[in-house]
Amino acid sequence: MNKLSLSAAVLALFLVSGCGNDGSGNPSGNGAAVNTNNAGEPDAVATASIVDNEAAFRNALSKDGTWIAAALRNLNFGEELIVDGQFVHNGEPARKIALYTQDEDQDITDSFSLTAPKLIVKSENTRLEGGIFIGDVYVEADGFTVVSATVRGNIFFADKQYLSTFHLGDQGIVSGSAKVK
Repeated sequence: MNKLSLSAAVLALFLVSGCGNDGSGNPSGNGAAVNTNNAGEPDAVATASIVDNEAAFRNALSKDGTWIAAALRNLNFGEELIVDGQFVHNGEPARKIALYTQDEDQDITDSFSLTAPKLIVKSENTRLEGGIFIGDVYVEADGFTVVSATVRGNIFFADKQYLSTFHLGDQGIVSGSAKVK
C-alpha cells in the first residue's frame, strides 16, 4: 500500500471514529441526517467526506455535504466556493475544512492548498485547519476559526458580530487583513 493510500485510510478511520455515538438516542444509530424542526437549531448530523477531486469537495462543503471536508491533494477552483448548512459534531454546530492528512497518532503527514477567488462561509463554527487557502474569505456566520493553516488573502466579515467571534488559533496565519466589509 502506498503512502497516500495508507494516509487516506488512517485519516478516514480517525475521522469516522470521531463521529461515533454521541448518546443522543438516535434510534437509527447510523449518523444520518436528523431534522428536529426546531427553528434556529442545526438540522444535520453528518460524517466526514474525504475527497481527492474538486466536484466531491464542492459537494462536501454544500448544505447537503458533511461536517468535515478533507482534501487528499491540492484543489483548484476558478469560481467561488460556498460553505453552507448547519451541521453538528459533539452536540455543537461545527464545520471543518481539513487541508491535510494525518497518521494514527494524529500527526500531520501532508498538507495541501485550496485555491479559489472566494471562500464564502455561511456555516456556524467553520474551522479552516492545516494547509493553505489561496484567495479571500467572506464570513457570514459566527465562529470562523483558522488553526494551523494559512490564508493567503484577506478575511472579510459581513458584520462586526462575525468579526468578534473570529479566532486565529495556534499557528494560524492571515497574510492580508481581517476586517468588516
